[in-house]
Parts: sequence; structure tokens; C-alpha cells
Amino acid sequence: MPAFHFRHPIEVRYADLDPQGHVNNARFLTYFEQARVQYLVHLGLFSQDQSFLEIGIIVAEATVTFKAPLYFGTQAQVGVRVSRLGNKSMTMEYELTDTSGKLYATGATVIVTFNYRNHATISIPAAWRHTITRFEQLEPSP
Repeated sequence: MPAFHFRHPIEVRYADLDPQGHVNNARFLTYFEQARVQYLVHLGLFSQDQSFLEIGIIVAEATVTFKAPLYFGTQAQVGVRVSRLGNKSMTMEYELTDTSGKLYATGATVIVTFNYRNHATISIPAAWRHTITRFEQLEPSP
């Protein structure tokens, strides 16, 4: 399995907890979303000056596999990587760990590139494809 070349720290907040005292399952997708946006920022594919409508991505599918309960005060981080680049979609994988490497959850999202003005899917922009392929050390598509 390829390494995660990008990790984003996550603050586990009191408000993230459920009545059982651990992080609510739905919050894991929010943590993945935070890390996904910061991944795009890190690669220069999105900036704080842009509208979210300019990102041109939609989550088409999301999965989470829970490995251990996550508690308030844990120094958490999410690893993010692109594992597949299709024509109009890509698969992003996540691993939520603490700073010692303990695994709390894994997940994946299928992201579709989208033109919000035309309300239609679009091909992954060549600049995105080049940047992601280089960063992730993926084999270029034929």
C-alpha cells in the first residue's frame, strides 16, 4: 500500500463527542473533509481566496471503516492520498491516526469533477492530473 504523503492535524473537540464519550461516527467524515480541503490547498489546487463553487468537485461516494473509538484530547491526524485518477473522478483514501500511529479509522471517497455553472461533470483538469500524479508518484495514465 502506498504511503500517505500528506497529513493534516485534527482537533478533537468536546462538541464532537456523543453520549458514549467518544467521537460520533458522523464526525469522521467531517475530519476527512477537513483534510481533503487542506490537501487541495497544499497542492495549490485551491486557495482561501477562491469560492467553494470554483473547486469543481462533488463527493459521489464515501466509506468509513472504524477501527477504535476516538476520544477527546487525542492528538489526531488524517492522512490523505489519491489512489486512482479516472477521467471524471478520482478516489481519495484516508487514515485517521494519533501521532503515535494508532489507527482509529480508514475511509475513501469518490470525488467527481464538476462544473457548477453548467451543472455537468467535467474531465479532471490536466493541471490537477499532473500535480496529483507527481505528488502521489502515480503511474501516468496512458
